[in-house]
Parts: sequence; C-alpha cells; structure tokens
Amino acid sequence: MTSGPASSPLRERTRRAVRAELIDAAQDLFVAQGYEGTTVDQIAAAVGMSRRSFFRYFASKDDLVLGKYDAMADQLVEALHSRPSDEPLWVSLRRVLDGVVDYATDPTKAPRMAAMERIVQTNDALRASYLQRLDAIQGALVTAARERARASGHAWDDASPAPAAAVGAAFACVRTANDLAASTGLSLSDLLDDAFSQLGAVVSAPAGPPA
Repeated sequence: MTSGPASSPLRERTRRAVRAELIDAAQDLFVAQGYEGTTVDQIAAAVGMSRRSFFRYFASKDDLVLGKYDAMADQLVEALHSRPSDEPLWVSLRRVLDGVVDYATDPTKAPRMAAMERIVQTNDALRASYLQRLDAIQGALVTAARERARASGHAWDDASPAPAAAVGAAFACVRTANDLAASTGLSLSDLLDDAFSQLGAVVSAPAGPPA
C-alpha cells in the first residue's frame, strides 16, 4: 500500500470531492426547506454519511455554507498559475474569472447560487464570515500573482501595492458587472469584459481631460 507524500495529493482530492458533495447536498436542502430548518443530521444522511463523519469535513453548518468560498480560492489560484507566464496580470485575472461567470450563468446552478447568497446576506454571522472569506480569496490571489511574477523573473518589490490593487480592482469589476447583469438582464461575461476594458483604459489614460 502506497503511503507518504506521494499519496497526499490523492487524499486531498478525495477530501475536496467529499466536501463538494456535502455542499451540494446541503444547498439543495437549504433551498427546499430553509437554512434554519435543515440539520447537520439531514445533510449527512443525504450523502449516506454519519453525523460524526460530517464533522471530519466541516466544523459546523455555518462552516459548510461558506465552504464553497474556500473551494473557490483554490480554483482561482490554480487557474491563475495555469495562465501563460508572460501574460499581463490584468488579462490573466479576467480569464481566471471565467469560472465564476460560468457558475453564475449556469441555468442549473444560478438559482441555487442566488438562494445561497440570500441566506448569507440575511444572516449577520454568515455575512461576517463571508466577508472574511472574500478577503482570504483576494489574499490568496495576490500571493499567487506574486509567486507567478517571481517565477517569470519579473517579481514585484515586497512593498509594491500593484498586485493587491489589481486583484481588488478585478473583484470590484465582478461586483459591478454582476449587479448590472441582475438589473438589466445583459450578459455577465460581456459586462465583465467591458468593465475590465474600461477600467484598463482609465488607468492608462492621461491624468486629466483634454483642454
């Protein structure tokens, strides 16, 4: 039987798969019967798991609700590292966000995503934890951006705000495009492209308007 470091990636992939299965099952239950009306026992039973086994993957029901954001951080970091090393960071960030757009516009996933967002935004404790997770996602991407630049031989100075500013601006574009998509019915992908393009133009424009 193989053990040790070589088997660690497999164990981690298995753990991620089980966590994802629990999140999917829980979200279905939350949508069907409400967050408060759903118990850990019901979530565990939905995937054929014991309550004790559930707590091997999540510390609580609240932790499970926010678990998708932990998974999102891993996915976004992996996506950024997979982009060409000579690609401008701003371009890479837009392409990294394709996965978010695909999830948000998937007709089978979007209604459940919207329902989960309502649950998070109407629960003070969950909302506070969500904001912490969001900061963590951005922090992970900033770290990945620095690592990627260092690997290509174009590292930023440790005090440079550039990667953090770029990641923060990218997330601001997502929020803006998502709000516009919800209010206008226009394509989220097109709106995000437009937001990235226009912000890029603003940043590179002269300091003031022409005389």
